[in-house]
Amino acid sequence: MYKFGKRSKERLETLHPDLQKVMNEAIKIYDFSITCGYRDEETQNNEFGEGDSTKKWPDSKHNSLPSTAVDVCPYPVDWEDVEEFFYLAGIIMSVAHCLEIKLKWGGRWTHPKDCPHFQLV
Repeated sequence: MYKFGKRSKERLETLHPDLQKVMNEAIKIYDFSITCGYRDEETQNNEFGEGDSTKKWPDSKHNSLPSTAVDVCPYPVDWEDVEEFFYLAGIIMSVAHCLEIKLKWGGRWTHPKDCPHFQLV
């Protein structure tokens, strides 16, 4: 069985309890890392400034504490392997469905696609 590393666990603790439930079940099925949970004002505005977010503070779902959004990536990390992101998304969305927790996946957005991103509905 897979388990989260130290940094993923720290990020997991910043998530809304429903997101924590989904992530804790999904890690039992597939190995992945949590790359982002809560973002403070400075981090969010830096993400916006670098073009890695379309939202300024406090308009991102990452800006509430607990965070209602999470970014994840398959492990080992290969940002170019979109197929693995789709596979992981299927697992996470299936787990959420079984737990009756409604999520949106950024990989379904028209523009910009955000395959690492999941948020509570």
